[in-house]
Amino acid sequence: MLLGTYPAKLAVNHRTSIPAPLRRELGEEIIIAKWYEGCLVLVGKSEFDALLTRIRGEKGLITQPVRGSEHFIFTSAYEVEMDAQGRMVIPESLIAYGGFGEDVYFLGVGDRVEIWSKQAWDGKEKEIVKEAPEYIEQLTKNGK
Repeated sequence: MLLGTYPAKLAVNHRTSIPAPLRRELGEEIIIAKWYEGCLVLVGKSEFDALLTRIRGEKGLITQPVRGSEHFIFTSAYEVEMDAQGRMVIPESLIAYGGFGEDVYFLGVGDRVEIWSKQAWDGKEKEIVKEAPEYIEQLTKNGK
């Protein structure tokens, strides 16, 4: 399971180190893509198909929202290689999408890693802390 929050630096050449605990869980073949709320998603290649299943749902229907999500995520996806020190280069188009500067966060979110700009995550984290009781209440009411 992918867990934790890890600050990291992004070099001028868009290279960054994947934190060791996350790297061990992801494996050697990884895929990076756009994700929701302006962050990026990083998953092991073997887990990428699970994203498709999750988007399509149990019935596997290809509705307009499913197609839109597929286009958003899958057309922005890249296979990335790690060097011996666990560093990878993030493609320019994804750097621009995430609005990344020098400081980023790697977040272990169960089945995936999200990469956020420091500024975006700092704001999102404040929102989450404020709204957490409401999220829990809504999930409890919905039985999820």
